[in-house]
Amino acid sequence: MTEEEVLANARFMAERLLPYGWDTVVVDICWYEPAARAHGYNDDPDLVLDEHGQLLPAPNRFPSSVGGKGFAPLAAEIHGLGLRFGVHMMRGIPRQAVERDLPVAGTPWTARQFADTTSVCPWNPNNYGLDHDHPGAQEYYDAQLRLLASWGVDFVKGDDFLYPYQAREIEAYAKAIERAGRPIELSLSPGRELSMANLPHLREHSSMWRISDDLWDRWEDLEAQFTRLARWAPHSGPDGWADGDMLPLGRIGIRAERGDDRLCRLTPAEQQTMMTLWAIARSPLMVGGDLPTSPPDTIDLLTNRDVLEVLSSSKDNREVLRDGELIVWTATATAPQHPGARYAAVFWLGGKPQRLTVPLLSIGATPTNRITELWTGKTLQPTGPDLPLELEPHGSVMLRLS
Repeated sequence: MTEEEVLANARFMAERLLPYGWDTVVVDICWYEPAARAHGYNDDPDLVLDEHGQLLPAPNRFPSSVGGKGFAPLAAEIHGLGLRFGVHMMRGIPRQAVERDLPVAGTPWTARQFADTTSVCPWNPNNYGLDHDHPGAQEYYDAQLRLLASWGVDFVKGDDFLYPYQAREIEAYAKAIERAGRPIELSLSPGRELSMANLPHLREHSSMWRISDDLWDRWEDLEAQFTRLARWAPHSGPDGWADGDMLPLGRIGIRAERGDDRLCRLTPAEQQTMMTLWAIARSPLMVGGDLPTSPPDTIDLLTNRDVLEVLSSSKDNREVLRDGELIVWTATATAPQHPGARYAAVFWLGGKPQRLTVPLLSIGATPTNRITELWTGKTLQPTGPDLPLELEPHGSVMLRLS
């Protein structure tokens, strides 16, 4: 990603998506690597560091950072659009800082004294972990977060913290955020094999956490999230949110780790199903595509106010029925304009079109309810105690029961 691309997405978001609640632009991985490429990571990358081992934006990609300004000019421009600014950070310290044995500013410590060279990310070669029995480890994270705060960073996507689960690293990073002098939201990933036993620790030290490995535009990836979100969604709330990952919608793969430049390969029905599931499960919504070059249908999917209201104004969200390829979720509306209303999402995971007869009781409805399908705005009519539905392969509906 380049500065020009970040700003193009930020301007598009401010104009088209901010009115619907989308408010954060995040610069993803390798913003500090001048030669970053698609289709994977360089084995021995040359990263841009300051004299204390802290990462700086690659000036060939982020020209406003020249002269030691870092991301401050870019963050200021994004804030001027009414948006928040975030960055991706890998756990630990760059290997280059350790090889050069760079000092931590204001301390007697150097990188080799507190780097844990046995702790390495299995999929990215940039960093070593930290030895938190040494005080230099916390000092390094404190310095990193002070630098990010000075740039105006509002959100950090902290990567390589959850697989395997790095409890001491998470605690140290959260402590550094507390000392940074600026509110910064912490999102943790990648979430592969994440155990529910870690829930209290996650809530204490972060605001959102991934519950899976990377999600791509494949039906099998999306289908696997049903089980994970059913497990985690009842435990999401203001004290922490289970994250189903970025939505691979619109134009993706411009310079992606996997695949070539393309539009999302999910069918329109599958894309709607993903948005429906994320909304009813109250998973944080982030888009991984390039907004300005995405199709109008993608933008329409992201700006359905009624569906987004399920995300922001509901409670008791849970899966209530799983019968073969039929899945039903329900939730209670909390928006004051819908007193006493409920929501229901009906999913068909089968590969062929299906006519369904869903008992009203299974979605928490009665024959006197007004049933509105939120994607189309149409009112649906029950047949006696049942609701007839016609769903596309891998399709869904989002219902409001008034």
